[in-house]
Parts: sequence; structure tokens; C-alpha cells
Amino acid sequence: IVKSMGLEQERFHDLRHSYAVVSLESGDDIKTVQTNLGHATASFTLDVYGHISQKMRQQSADRMEQFIRKVSG
Repeated sequence: IVKSMGLEQERFHDLRHSYAVVSLESGDDIKTVQTNLGHATASFTLDVYGHISQKMRQQSADRMEQFIRKVSG
């Protein structure tokens, strides 16, 4: 399956990282991601899988811009 997708360089475990990042990007809270990955603590999930993507940075900047526009009138 991995070869047919052109991802033979990827390890199966890499899917967990991808899942965690996509879940966080989609707005899932860390406790949900922690539970879905089967970790004992949210801090472990954040330390190991809490990668910040460019999409997440842009979404954060967009939210802040909306806030500033709202309070600036």
C-alpha cells in the first residue's frame, strides 16, 4: 500500500505524527488527540507530536488580525 502511494520512504509510525498535526490543525483539543493516540498525559502528546505547522501559524495570525480589527472599530 505504501509503495502504491509513492511513500516507501515513510515509516508506519510517521502516520501518528501526521495524524496529530492534522488533528490539531483541524481544531481538535489536545486531550482528544491524547486519548486518540493512547497517551497517559497531554504533556507527552504535546512534547512528541505537537508540531506547529505553517497552516497553524497562519490561522493564529488570522485570528489575531480579526480580534484587532474588532477592538479597533
